[in-house]
Amino acid sequence: MTTALERAQALRLFHALSDPTRLDIVRKLRQGERCVCELTDALDAAQSRLSFHLKVLKEAGLVSDRREGRWIYYELRREALEDLSSAVADLEPDYAHGKGRTCC
Repeated sequence: MTTALERAQALRLFHALSDPTRLDIVRKLRQGERCVCELTDALDAAQSRLSFHLKVLKEAGLVSDRREGRWIYYELRREALEDLSSAVADLEPDYAHGKGRTCC
């Protein structure tokens, strides 16, 4: 059973991953920390568009950022991936309570 807080976090994570561009960003970040300029080139996307999507991912807690000079680097947050894994596991069928139907 999940708490309301866990449910809210799962909703943020699933929403953040529901967009193809954000999913592509996460896939690129699986390879390690990336500068916005690297993501712009790799995804062939405008910086302003990527900034919006990175903001959504950051607000959901999926990525963290750090500034180095004039560049901003992004990386996946392991804790968020663990939360996501738990949220998906919470959706798995509960076979411990039997496979039969309980009504009709």
